[in-house]
Amino acid sequence: LRNGSTVTEFILVGFEQSSPSTRALLFALFLALYSLAMTMNGLIIFITWTDPRLNSPMYFFLGHLSFLDVCFITTTIPQMLVHLTVKNHVVSFVSCMTQMYLVFCVGVAECILLAFMAYDRYVAICHPLSYAQIISQQVCVSLVSIAWSFGLINGILLEYMSFWNPFCRDNHIENFFCEAPIVIALSCGDPQFSLRVIFADAIVVLLSPMVLIVISYARILASILGRNSSSGRGKTFSTCASHLTVVIFFYTSAMFSYMNPRSTHGPDKDKPFSLLYTIITPMCNPVIYSFRNKEMKGAMARALGRSSLSQAESV
Repeated sequence: LRNGSTVTEFILVGFEQSSPSTRALLFALFLALYSLAMTMNGLIIFITWTDPRLNSPMYFFLGHLSFLDVCFITTTIPQMLVHLTVKNHVVSFVSCMTQMYLVFCVGVAECILLAFMAYDRYVAICHPLSYAQIISQQVCVSLVSIAWSFGLINGILLEYMSFWNPFCRDNHIENFFCEAPIVIALSCGDPQFSLRVIFADAIVVLLSPMVLIVISYARILASILGRNSSSGRGKTFSTCASHLTVVIFFYTSAMFSYMNPRSTHGPDKDKPFSLLYTIITPMCNPVIYSFRNKEMKGAMARALGRSSLSQAESV
């Protein structure tokens, strides 16, 4: 940061202008969604990392996706819940920087991981005989490490560009967390260079994985249509449709936030899309992947059965 910076704190406007009854309703709603997302993702993490029957690469990736979702919602939603109950919405400069870096890091890692999960499905469906050799345990660990490493390193670049210019004007952020394009627009210098760098980065982080996902599912669709068994076709299509649902939710909301011109943004437009990729998608992931999967349902039943048995024995 430059010595010319005079802003030492930011004010998250969020839902400040809403009525007390509306804020109370939003608090109850977001608390329920947050609790539900944390519980379901936590259960998936526990099951995929402890149940020996779920030792396939798909569940390995799913466990890490749930862990990323837990990290993602924890960086934004608890702070929003606090601000819905108190009048002081001030966050320090360092807190804003930290939150923005964590959102960058986890968000980028999730973008990369979703692309790897699409590739995993492509290999499993189109090359089932070679699946164990192509997607080995070592390859799985390497792919997850690449996603995390890219998120950590890319987050440093985006953080640096977000705070490239000094801040000496308005410090009101028209959102419920420190979102980069909104913060950059508050800087004193010309924000266009920083916004262009973030736009270029979004092309790599968002569009490149999207291309891999589209190619993977195009090949999967071609493979499905070429099969004679309608039952196997329906099962495969159902599995892929669940992954595509998550991808559409996550990528479209992130693209609107980081790839649209600032002239098309505004508080009424930014907040719904921010909510979509910060809390709705992390909550939908377990529902889409788990409650539509027989193996996950069985693992959950076994885990809950063991828990009930241990409680009965302790009594």
